[in-house]
Amino acid sequence: MTTGRAGVRAGAGEPAAGGAAAGGPLGRGGVAGGAAAGVSRTAGVLLGGSALRGVFSLFLGLALGRGTYKMPYGHRGLNVPVVDTARGRVAITAQNRGFAVEGEAGESFDSQFGRAMVSHHCPNDGTVEGLRCLDVPAFSVQYHPEAAAGPHDAAGLFDEFTTLMSGAR
Repeated sequence: MTTGRAGVRAGAGEPAAGGAAAGGPLGRGGVAGGAAAGVSRTAGVLLGGSALRGVFSLFLGLALGRGTYKMPYGHRGLNVPVVDTARGRVAITAQNRGFAVEGEAGESFDSQFGRAMVSHHCPNDGTVEGLRCLDVPAFSVQYHPEAAAGPHDAAGLFDEFTTLMSGAR
């Protein structure tokens, strides 16, 4: 375990508040234990041009240079609404997390891998729920699309990833 900003403790696999190593190529703040390896692997996939679909936006967010923070209460359980900003659709999702990526709904930003955007957000609290790279074949959501909390609301993400893999060959 490590301690991030404001004394917030990050558990195994969850980054400390603030993001990746200070002054490093991936962001700011600190990364706990195994999270650093996940961020490094994510950056390697982006550099290699392979398609990437993640269910852990924190790794992609840190690789893209975004900060992270500990949520006051987290998102736990079923029926958490998530808005797909580009499509204007809402998915009812299953979640279990206590950290989030910094950003605003629909925000575009530059990264070392090209342009990217905040693609999904929670209308309840504005939390970033997904990121999409615009210049490399990668996207990620911060919920469990395979859990099918609603009537398969997020099933299209798997089709989209299949299309990305086809184009990345």
